Amino acid sequence: MTGVRARLSRQHLIRTLGLWGATALVGLFVLGPILWMVDSSLQGENELLSRPSHILPVNPSFDNYNYIFTGEIPRSFAVRGAIRSRISQEARQIPQALENSVIVALGVTLINLLLGSLAAYSFARIRFRGKGLTFNFLLGSRLLPAMAIAIPYYTIINGLGQLDTYTALIVVYLTFTLPFTVWFLREYFLLLPKETEDAALIDGCNRFQTLVHIVLPLAAPAMVAAGAFAFMASYNEFLFALLLTQTINSQTLPVIIASVAVNPDASFALISVSVVLAMVPPLLFAIGIRRYLTRGLVGAIGHA
Repeated sequence: MTGVRARLSRQHLIRTLGLWGATALVGLFVLGPILWMVDSSLQGENELLSRPSHILPVNPSFDNYNYIFTGEIPRSFAVRGAIRSRISQEARQIPQALENSVIVALGVTLINLLLGSLAAYSFARIRFRGKGLTFNFLLGSRLLPAMAIAIPYYTIINGLGQLDTYTALIVVYLTFTLPFTVWFLREYFLLLPKETEDAALIDGCNRFQTLVHIVLPLAAPAMVAAGAFAFMASYNEFLFALLLTQTINSQTLPVIIASVAVNPDASFALISVSVVLAMVPPLLFAIGIRRYLTRGLVGAIGHA
């Protein structure tokens, strides 16, 4: 009996160690690049280029961050009294590009939730002629490859005189994110008990009041999940941001980071700082909505 218990105990220990080992490997795979960027952003350029390289900064400094926000040249770029050319002047545009990205992404998110909830509720609860055809057309439009409609969108935006504006990016991003929002919220609305809405209608509420006071509070997790998708899709989009913007007045973070990275004489330290700063808004956004986001996604998947 003692031998059986010992064998079971060893098997349990092996499974536990295997689970922790697999978790550590996955965690390293996911967090490794992020930690590498953070580590590199705190090192001077000379330290990054030294051989052998350092896993941890020998003299950690926020000089690289200070340069991006203030323009003060980091001490590590001074070599024998001269300023090295690897200074990546484009990196100075990161703060403005970060602001542009957040404004555009929040604008797309808010409009998605406003229009998407109205359209989704209509498709879920209201009968009207052409409902199925309209809904299928809406979903089908999401299947079009972005490259196939890039030139037509550019021509339309240029004809309207909206090139290099927030409006152009928000309108174009809505065409990609709104179909998903409508579909996702419609599926969630269909899962909600219809009896509660019927009771509100009997008590004198109209459809809009029922949506605002009954349905949306119940569907808050789904609203957050849909908003998160719209935010991230808009924040990370590159093709149309490159095509429709021309100056830093509206250029978003992916465009500026690309211009920093493709510079053949770019500073590795400043590239790392740019990437780290780009991760901050999505990270803060995710932390703020993580509870609702998890409930919304799990609820939708659990009832699928």
